[in-house]
Amino acid sequence: QVQLVESGGDSVQSGGSLRLSCAASGISGATYKTYFMGWFRQVPGKERDGVATISSDGTPNYAYSTKDRFTISRDNLKNTLDLQMNSLKPEDTAMYYCAAGLPYRAPSYRSLRERDYEYWGQGTQVSVSS
Repeated sequence: QVQLVESGGDSVQSGGSLRLSCAASGISGATYKTYFMGWFRQVPGKERDGVATISSDGTPNYAYSTKDRFTISRDNLKNTLDLQMNSLKPEDTAMYYCAAGLPYRAPSYRSLRERDYEYWGQGTQVSVSS
């Protein structure tokens, strides 16, 4: 069973930066590196949206709204997933979730679709004021 714990959420002003981290436990490093991973966000009353995803071979993909501002990365030795967020905007305010998809998909497989993910963290709040 994969457990995911997010950290790094905070309140910042528009234009600021934050780095979110996600620690995965309950699996070996050899298995973690086979998972495709993603970051999602959700505001109350709306669906959870994909922000960024990364395949097991390290290939990223981003939502249009976060492309060129956010960077997803993973450390397969530490079983961690990070999201560097720059040039933050008030519309980035949300609860951010780390997610793990199924293991042993194609090395380049990644997804921004919520239904493709098996495991979820509890979330970390990001608030951006204007």
